[in-house]
Amino acid sequence: MAVALAVVLGGGVAQASPEAPGSTRGPCAYTVTPDEPAARPVPLPPDPRHTPDRGHPEVLLRTNQGPVPLVLDRAQAPCTVQSFLHLVRRKFYDDTTCHRLTAYPTLKVLQCGDPSGTGEGGPGYKYEDELPTDLAPAPNDPTGQRRTYPRGTLAMANAGPDTNGSQFFLVTSDSVLRPNYTVFGRVTPAGLATLDKVAAGGIAPNPDSEVDGRPALTTDIERAKRTC
Repeated sequence: MAVALAVVLGGGVAQASPEAPGSTRGPCAYTVTPDEPAARPVPLPPDPRHTPDRGHPEVLLRTNQGPVPLVLDRAQAPCTVQSFLHLVRRKFYDDTTCHRLTAYPTLKVLQCGDPSGTGEGGPGYKYEDELPTDLAPAPNDPTGQRRTYPRGTLAMANAGPDTNGSQFFLVTSDSVLRPNYTVFGRVTPAGLATLDKVAAGGIAPNPDSEVDGRPALTTDIERAKRTC
């Protein structure tokens, strides 16, 4: 799915298992999206009465270009972290490709999380935003509405308000966006080295754009696993 950033940060959502209820009853209210077919079947995440909101779980994305270790932040986005870990446990991200790399002057991200590899797929459910409130204002922004997503930020892609699914983006260099994307962790220095390699490879040739498209260095998530 897409946004101007929307395509960048398009978070495809899709259909969950047929027996799943329409929405979970906990505070995260993960909601089935039957009109958008699932890229890979997965049940709705657990949604306990109290969403865990402390701690920094660690996840390793093992890619064909190198490791991308992530440190998640429950306090910043508890429902997002809970969903992401659920998808990791269910092997939703295994054997998937990161389908989008951007190299605009103010937007440099690698986007992943769609098993279909099209930018349109997701897990079969959506949930509400947990938007950041502590991002620094973007420099030289006359509107005062944009913020800086620092290098190494891990955030959810979306296709509009409250449409989070499975797609996420990794900020390879400080980027300017409206604060409309849920931040739920960061990339470690070892992961940044891998992202730098992918970014340096550039965008695969395409007739539409020289700064937005598939990475020339195909980047596949071979396995995602929780490490701590």
